[in-house]
Amino acid sequence: MEQELTTTPRLTITLASPDMIMSESRGEVTKPETINYRSYKPEKDGLFCEKIFGPVKDWECHCGKYKGRRYKGIVCDRCGVEITKKDVRRERMGHITLAVPVVHIWFFRSLPSKIGYFLGMTVKNLEKVIYYESNVCIKPGLSKWKSAQLVSDADIEAYLAEHPNNRELAEDDPDRFIWSIGAEAIKTLLAATDVDLVSHQLRHQVKNETSVQRKHEALKRLRVIEAFKHGAELEGIPNEPEWMVMDIVPVIPPDLRPLVPLEGGRFATS
Repeated sequence: MEQELTTTPRLTITLASPDMIMSESRGEVTKPETINYRSYKPEKDGLFCEKIFGPVKDWECHCGKYKGRRYKGIVCDRCGVEITKKDVRRERMGHITLAVPVVHIWFFRSLPSKIGYFLGMTVKNLEKVIYYESNVCIKPGLSKWKSAQLVSDADIEAYLAEHPNNRELAEDDPDRFIWSIGAEAIKTLLAATDVDLVSHQLRHQVKNETSVQRKHEALKRLRVIEAFKHGAELEGIPNEPEWMVMDIVPVIPPDLRPLVPLEGGRFATS
C-alpha cells in the first residue's frame, strides 16, 4: 500500500528579533565553561548548564536532592534545575547578551552583501566601519557629508573646530552632525532606513537610469530589498533591517551540539 506524501507549500525564513530570541530562551549563558573536568557535570550558567537547558539524567536535578518521576515539574531550591526528562536538552534554547552589538558575517560579507545593499555601501567600506577603522556619518546636519558616508577623524576634528556648538545641540536637532563607528553605527543606520522609500527610489532609478551598469546595480539592490519586504508581508511577521546586527545571540540546545569524548579524558565540541 502506497503512502501519501505530505507536502509543505513553502518554508519561509525570517530574521529573529531580540524579543523573539528572548521569548525562546530558558536562561542566559554567562560563562564560557562547558563541563567540570572532575565531576563531568555541566558547569552552572555555562554552555551546557542544567538550570537553563534541563537535566542530563531523567527526573534528577544537578545536586541530587530530587530523584524520581514523582518530583516531575518541581524546581530544585538548591541548584535551580527542573525535574523533567533529559530529552528537553534537545529543544531548550538559551541566549548570550553581548556587551556591544555585532554584525553577522553572513549579512555583510556574503555576496551580495545584504547590509551593503540596504545602506548603499560597499563591502570594503562596511568592513572599515565594523572593524573600527573608520567613522561613518549617521546624520549630516550642517556638514557636507551624506548619511552612510565614511568620515575621517581629521575631518571630524576640523568640522568641530568650525562648529564648536555641535555637541551642545539636541540629538534630534536637524543641524547637528552625528557620526559613529563599529556595529552600533551600522545598526543605527539600518534602523533609520525606510525600506519602502529605498524601494521606491530604486524603482525610479531602474526605470530612468541610462547607464547599463548603474541600472544593473540598482536592479540587484531592488531584488534584495523587495525580497526582504515580501517575506514580511507574506507571513505577516515583522522584518526589520537592524535585526541583521545582533545584541543577543541565541544558544541552541546542548544535545544538538554535544561534547565528543577523546582519549585521555579530553572533550571536543561538535
